[in-house]
Amino acid sequence: MAKDILGEAGLHFDELNKLRVLDPEVTQQIIELKEKCKDFVDKIGQFQKIVGGLIELVDQLAKEAENEKMKATGARNLLKSIAKQREAQQQQLQALVAEKMQLARYRVEYEALCKVEAEQNEFIDQFIFQK
Repeated sequence: MAKDILGEAGLHFDELNKLRVLDPEVTQQIIELKEKCKDFVDKIGQFQKIVGGLIELVDQLAKEAENEKMKATGARNLLKSIAKQREAQQQQLQALVAEKMQLARYRVEYEALCKVEAEQNEFIDQFIFQK
């Protein structure tokens, strides 16, 4: 009966018969909730460490990917410049071939003209000797 009166007043006795403001069941629930909260906070801390490690790993991979991208861009630009150099070199070689062909034609023409000149000189010599 005394416990009921105290219970109505909001006072309770615990297992050691100490006077408490909270009901022992509520106190036990609070302790359990406190432990669960501590476990939850510990798990959140572990999760944050894992996520932090993951973020660092992703950042590192992103940097490596960016480096590889820059290397690929450099290689592509080098390839384009080599292709342009080859094209210019090919044009130079084609011009050289055309010049050599022209030179060959000029040689043939020169030889023909030399032959004509020799024939004309011979004709002139023969004409002078006949007079």
